[in-house]
Amino acid sequence: MIEQPTNVAPFYQGWDVYQQHLVKAIGQLTPEQMTARIAPHLRNVDTIARHIISVRAGWSYFVLNIGDEQLLEIAQWGMPDQPTLPAAELVKGLQITWKVLQDALEHWTPEKLQEIVYDIDDETQEKIPHTRQWVIWHLIEHDLHHGGELSFMLGAHNIPAIDL
Repeated sequence: MIEQPTNVAPFYQGWDVYQQHLVKAIGQLTPEQMTARIAPHLRNVDTIARHIISVRAGWSYFVLNIGDEQLLEIAQWGMPDQPTLPAAELVKGLQITWKVLQDALEHWTPEKLQEIVYDIDDETQEKIPHTRQWVIWHLIEHDLHHGGELSFMLGAHNIPAIDL
């Protein structure tokens, strides 16, 4: 008889691989490459990377109630007019947010994923219910969407992109 996992981490294998692709692509960028953009009205590489990381931090801390105060600072990275961060700092943010998420997945059961958590709408202050499962999927799709955007931008500038 095959033993069933006691946590949900095995069901999310692959996200960890994508995490490493993001780390590799971002970690090798120079300060000049961080400012690259496709068009003047679109976000640059640094802004997209900070957005990926800050969204992970915000949903983890404020909605999933995981992680510590360190995530509060990282969640601010996505705010407008933030300074460009060096690649090493962005990699550190990816690693911190990943560790928090991975630790949660290693402790959560399938039943825990079905529990309701609440996001607060910034404009209306309305409590919006989500399952933990929905939040995790949202973070995965967010990583993939903006990672693709980042990869496209890097490739357009002949910078090594996310290597799948």
